[in-house]
Amino acid sequence: MGAGDSRRALRRPPSLLLLPPLCLLCLGASGERYSNHPHRSPFPLEEAASVQGVRGGSVELACGSPPAPLVVFWSFTPLGSRIPRPVAVTSGAEFEVEAGASALGTVSLRNSSLVLGELREAARGHFLCQALHATGGRLHTAYSHFSLAVLVPVSKPQVQLSEPSPVEGASVVATCTVREGTEPVTFAWKHQAPRGREEAPVGVTERGLLLDPVNRTHLGWYVCSAHNAVNQLSSDGAFLDVIYGPDKPVITMEPPGFTEEGFWASEKEEVTLSCLAASNPPSHYVWLRDHTQVHTGPTYTIARASRAHTGLYTCLAHNSRLDTRTQTAIQLSIYYPPEGQPSCAVLPAPGAVTLVCAWPGGLPAARLQWEGPQGTGPAAPSNVTWSHPATQLPNGSVFTCTGQHPALARPAACRTALWEPLRSPACWTVATSGEQFITLSCEWAGGEPPALLSWLDGQQQPLGSSSASPAVHLLPARGDLAGRAFTCQGTHPLRVPGPHCRLQLEAPQLAVATARVSVLEGEEAWLRCALLGGTPPAHLLWLGPQRQLLEPGDSGFMLHPEGSQLHLSILSADPARHRGTYQCVARNAVGNSSGSILLEVLRYPAPPNVTISRLTYGRHRREVQLQWAVAGPGNLTGFLVQRRAGAPGPGAAAWETAAGDIEPESRARRLGGLDPGVLYAFRILALNHRTAGHPSEGKIPADPPFSAYPAVLGAAGTGMVVATVASLLVFQYAARHPETFPRLRPLLVPTEQSHPHRGSAEGPEVQAGTGTPPAAPGSDPAQESTDAPVNVTITVTATP
Repeated sequence: MGAGDSRRALRRPPSLLLLPPLCLLCLGASGERYSNHPHRSPFPLEEAASVQGVRGGSVELACGSPPAPLVVFWSFTPLGSRIPRPVAVTSGAEFEVEAGASALGTVSLRNSSLVLGELREAARGHFLCQALHATGGRLHTAYSHFSLAVLVPVSKPQVQLSEPSPVEGASVVATCTVREGTEPVTFAWKHQAPRGREEAPVGVTERGLLLDPVNRTHLGWYVCSAHNAVNQLSSDGAFLDVIYGPDKPVITMEPPGFTEEGFWASEKEEVTLSCLAASNPPSHYVWLRDHTQVHTGPTYTIARASRAHTGLYTCLAHNSRLDTRTQTAIQLSIYYPPEGQPSCAVLPAPGAVTLVCAWPGGLPAARLQWEGPQGTGPAAPSNVTWSHPATQLPNGSVFTCTGQHPALARPAACRTALWEPLRSPACWTVATSGEQFITLSCEWAGGEPPALLSWLDGQQQPLGSSSASPAVHLLPARGDLAGRAFTCQGTHPLRVPGPHCRLQLEAPQLAVATARVSVLEGEEAWLRCALLGGTPPAHLLWLGPQRQLLEPGDSGFMLHPEGSQLHLSILSADPARHRGTYQCVARNAVGNSSGSILLEVLRYPAPPNVTISRLTYGRHRREVQLQWAVAGPGNLTGFLVQRRAGAPGPGAAAWETAAGDIEPESRARRLGGLDPGVLYAFRILALNHRTAGHPSEGKIPADPPFSAYPAVLGAAGTGMVVATVASLLVFQYAARHPETFPRLRPLLVPTEQSHPHRGSAEGPEVQAGTGTPPAAPGSDPAQESTDAPVNVTITVTATP
């Protein structure tokens, strides 16, 4: 309950709330047992429950058990005090918290339980709950005792070193301190080397860590951790910098090479001398060669060693903090071996082999020695030779020449194995570009020493001199070489007699799969050809019906080489372009052969004829409606509609496609995109795949049917109105000009004014030419004389 609720609960006089606790203090006379000890609180003896809380946290003290009491009074007695202090009281509907209870923390009541939030250290002590209950019409009091301990977390530890930078051998004390924390507080120490990845426990659990005597292994970071019943915290690392050294320097060299006096290195290579003396702070180094300073720093690099770099090298190490020095000296010698590796060679000789091993140069000279299957052979510096009869050497004998030199970490060696070439010589022939020459090639791979090969003609006469494998002889290409044989003879000291191989030049032969191939129009045709033989190797090619060479990139043709076969595929066969005889030709440098295949491209059966049943324009003549009918049975795969501009005749334009891909079930089509000012003709063809039927007769679209009945009625009505108006105008004109219509004059002019002469046909002429007709009554002669003739134009438009 918050402060606002407390104020609302205190609207009644506080004395009403304080009265029941005062009465509770006097209920001891009801028979409860009290302590008579003069220093204890005059309340019934009851064992106190121990409760622990953490500073800043919260605890809840529960008072008794159900049923709910009438009145509950909480009091607090601090440690070391005998006087209880009121904390809070509640009667169920009302409660009050003592103002001084805020020193314990945030005090609130939850039913009869006391809740202490934001707990403070002042809350250490004893809490008493007195509850008044009504049972069986009688009042009795229940008491609950609590002993509250407030625990304080440990603060972050701090590490203090008695000497942050001690000299090796001194004594150092590291102390771990915490500002606060409930006892008992336990400490632990960890040490991490400057280059270490993990902290290592020291094994000390005391507040202080004694390092006596301190040495270089103690250098690094020290961390102290403190923990109690509440928490555990670790300090920041404190660095202990132990001063020591320098130790006696240790000199190393890259690449390594050792002698009794020191090191050796190969001439012309990079040599790096490194000096390391353990020291803190790090040592300063100076290099001397034969007592002359040549470098400063821990490493001295000789970029290109030479014999002039031989000498005594001394490394001086200096600790500037302690002003101490140490030194070490070594002897460096420059050696150089012979260049490269030992070389082994086998020289063929009649009935024998000679083994030669050479490795000249070097300082000192390399020592060479032969070893073979029959034991160790001769040894000599730089060059050694060993001869053996061929009959005493089995096939596969291995000989090793080992070379040793001080500049080499391990001996260098070369090996050679005496073995005859495998199998027998292999012969083949090919033609040069343009087939002007034929090369005879012979190979007998392997063998040590290598075999010798020579070419012989049909009379076993040599063609040129012998040579190592491979042996090649060049012949001019001629037709008379077909059928001639040539032999390649091989010789080797381990194989007697020598083997040979033989080849014979032949014109090529081929075979076609079939002499005739038939396909339907639009299908793919395959023509197959296989090479059966030919020496030198022949190549295949295809010629078309017009004897033209078919290349891989030709449109509609594809060549498919498969080993010794060359197949020709014709995509979407067309009778006009692809029908005819194709030739497969095999050629080499000594002849050629060919095979023919007749390709027949068959058309699909002709579809039935088609007639146009209706062809009419649409509105505005921009489209037509086409209907047609099929005459007779036949296979259909679609229809094709064609059109051309202009009337049929010699000057008509060419037919062009107006609609394609029409389903075979369709019998009508609407065609748009027409120019109203152009006269078109249309025709239709039936299709069976690529075979087109006979085109229908070309027709010109007709205008759509015209409905005359509404047009006639409209025209008649309009004509009657126009006729009436025209009649009125005519009669008005005749009345004003009676001489123009003499026959109407008696009807329009009185009788006495007329002239009863015959020949009325002449009357108008006379009247018109000789006199002026009398004016009608009431008319103005001047006005009549100026009137112009009346022209009437009647236009009748009929709209369907």
